Amino acid sequence: MSLYQLPTGTYETRAAFAFKGGSFREKRRFAATATLLRHPKGDLLIDAGFGSHVAAHIRSLPRMERAPYQVNGTASEQLDAHGYDRGGLRGVLLTHSHWDHVSGLDGLQVPVWINEGELRYANEHRGGKVFRAVSAGHKIQQYEFDGPAYLGFSSSFDVYGDGSVVVVPARGHTTGSVIVFVALPTGRRYAFVGDLTWQIDGIRRRAERPLLMRKLADTDPELVRDDLLRVIALADVMHIVPAHDVTAYEGIPRLSN
Repeated sequence: MSLYQLPTGTYETRAAFAFKGGSFREKRRFAATATLLRHPKGDLLIDAGFGSHVAAHIRSLPRMERAPYQVNGTASEQLDAHGYDRGGLRGVLLTHSHWDHVSGLDGLQVPVWINEGELRYANEHRGGKVFRAVSAGHKIQQYEFDGPAYLGFSSSFDVYGDGSVVVVPARGHTTGSVIVFVALPTGRRYAFVGDLTWQIDGIRRRAERPLLMRKLADTDPELVRDDLLRVIALADVMHIVPAHDVTAYEGIPRLSN
């Protein structure tokens, strides 16, 4: 079992918009990275990153949400470039359905793993517009949180049934957003927290999003705050990976031949 990062690109914003106390003068690159999880029972991607139609996906956003961006190869292109056998890929497990997490589905004809709450959000909310376009024709692999409480979260879904990959609900950014906990055989543990916080500063500084961004970006800021505190309490025992922090992926190797 192993993890690999597939960095598909970045976009730019100000630190002042990313976390409370951030400087307006400081620019931050927001990662759009897919993570390949290799497991003996079949592999998964955690999120899909930018796809081949990312320019159109960004143009579909409200003007105030567009930002300068740079692209690398898509997750699909990177898998092929490194000779990855697509037959081993069981699907894409989404932390949530916003455009910068799903754009790359347009080149990945594999099932989309998503829970009922997030699927409803994706089908009904304006934030699911890109998801509705890129997921057309994909099989939807819906899962339920039918497992016990896990690390302070009320319920869980054990993906492989062996405790190595456990998904918990973190409803607040979207109504079905999740955190994906990964425990490698080496003893290394990760928490892929999606957009619970956009930058690792949210963990290290105990800093939530600025008030305006909480109102604009989160469906329930109070739930986000509660779950952020739960994750902060875990920071000494595992590697926390906010989806959009470039530095948080350091230590996760890139895929090689």
